[in-house]
Order: sequence, then structure tokens, then C-alpha cells
Amino acid sequence: MIEFIQNHHQLLIWLSAASVVSLIISMIAIPWILIRLPSDYFVYKKRKTKKIFIRHLFVRSIFLVLKNILGFMLIVSGIMMLFIPGQGILTIIIGIILTDFPYKYRIERWIITRPRILSTLNQLRMKAKKQPFRTKENSAALQRENVKD
Repeated sequence: MIEFIQNHHQLLIWLSAASVVSLIISMIAIPWILIRLPSDYFVYKKRKTKKIFIRHLFVRSIFLVLKNILGFMLIVSGIMMLFIPGQGILTIIIGIILTDFPYKYRIERWIITRPRILSTLNQLRMKAKKQPFRTKENSAALQRENVKD
């Protein structure tokens, strides 16, 4: 082990620096993105599609490719952050939100409906004075509570 460290000293320094940089970036960017998502983003069975207002096909294609590359990089970084300092789960969620693939929305909804994840994200949104994320399940519960009042 000591021999590995001595032989790969430079690599370990770069990995440590990358870990610190990714931690700082994730601590800033991830909450910023999650706060700007609408509170009903996870409510609907099918995602409401938003049109990209880039008319030129080539420019729109480049935009989508770059967005998917960024999303994929965030997913990979999030997986790495599960083992190094950083907000791994949140980074993976943001990466999934950015990428386009079949059944993406179903996966997003499944992840977000895990009670601990939803609770953590909603605490973050409450600190920013934003409404908590609603899901199909908790929207139904909120409607029942409103009917009782």
C-alpha cells in the first residue's frame, strides 16, 4: 500500500484536488438547481414537456447533446461522490434530471419518493422559502387534509 502511494503520489494529489473542487461546486450548484425546480415537478404521471425555444435544428441538437453530456458527467460524479466527499445522491438526481432517456421521469419519481430523500430535499426548499416538492402520494394526502379543515 505504501509503495502504491509513493508510486502514484501525483495522481493522488490530483484526485484529492478534484474531490475538493467537486465538493465545493456541488454544495453551490445542486441546491441552486433544486430550489429552482417547480414544486409540482414530480406530481404528474407523465412529465409536462417544455419546448426548447431554439429554432435552428443544428443549434438545438448541439444544445441537447451538451445537456446530456453534462447530465452524464453529473451522474458519474455523483456515483464517485458516494465514496468521496460530496453530495452524491443529489448530484445523481440532478444528472438524471438533465439527461434524456426512456423512462427517465419514472426513475426520477421513484428516487424522489424515497422518504429520506424527499424529506431532505424539502428541508432544503423550506430554508429557501420555497414550497416543498409534491409527489402524487403526498399531494393526495394534502388534499385530504385540506378537505378536513
